[in-house]
Order: sequence, then C-alpha cells, then structure tokens
Amino acid sequence: MENLQEFVTQYGYIAIFLLLSLGIIGLPIPDEVLMTFVGYLCSQGVLTYIFAVAVAFSGAMFGMLFSYFIGKKVGKPLLWRYGKWLFLTPKRLARVEGWYQKYGMWTVVFGYYVPGVRHLTCYMAGVTGVRPRTYILFAGLGAIIWCTVFITIGYYIGTIHYLKLN
Repeated sequence: MENLQEFVTQYGYIAIFLLLSLGIIGLPIPDEVLMTFVGYLCSQGVLTYIFAVAVAFSGAMFGMLFSYFIGKKVGKPLLWRYGKWLFLTPKRLARVEGWYQKYGMWTVVFGYYVPGVRHLTCYMAGVTGVRPRTYILFAGLGAIIWCTVFITIGYYIGTIHYLKLN
C-alpha cells in the first residue's frame, strides 16, 4: 500500500486514473483504500476535490467499459478457462449471474460496494448482453456515487486529522 500512496503522491491525477482503471479491470489494487487516500490528499490541499472525483470517475468508467467489452467479445469461455487465475470460481460466477437475474442492472450499481463483485459485474454485463447504453447509465451512476463516497470519507478523515493536530 505504501507504494501505491507514493505513486499517487508523485503522479497525482494520472496515477488515480491508471490505478483505478486497473483495479476495476481486476488487478489486486485496494480501490476503497486508494479513494480514501485520494480524499485525504484533497483535504491537505495536494489534490483538488472536484477534479479528483472527476478523474476517479473517468478511471472507473474506463476500467468498467474495458471489462464490459471484454465480456461482450470473449464471453464466458474466457472466464471458465482462465477465471481460476483470478480466483473466479464457477461458484462465484454463478452467484453473480444469479444477482443479475434477480436484481438486473442494479447489480452493477450496488456491486461497487462488494469487493471482488465490482470486477465481475462489469464482465458479466458484457457476457449477458446488456445493451451498452443501459450499461453506461447504470455503471456511471454506481461509479459517481462510489467515487464520491470514498473520496469524501477520506476528505473528512483528513480534515479531522488536521483539526486534531492544530
């Protein structure tokens, strides 16, 4: 985690975009912790809050759209064949499909808040053939809420920390 913090501190908005995109695609990046740290940096004046939210949203959407189109183009065979390398067991895949059947596109919105599920919902939306416009609408709603919530939490943690020091 220290390396990620250093990377974000050194490269700022570019690092936020890249790390969040890669995290959403499925690399093991602690997205919630990253966003909270970004909020903390905003509270310290290192980053601008609104711009940080916009860049985080853009990174999340890039990662989600990339994952969606992989799911749409390659589909389930890729997940069945190589999912084990990403800890995507058939049981986990079946559970995500069940959520899609039961809750529809709200799975994408609320899937953000369940670690591991966030990554699968993007692929599965493509696999199940969700229309791109519908996917972008629901994914965008989930992304903006998720980014804003975690950056705001970090911002307030940083503000409280600052007040305790002074």
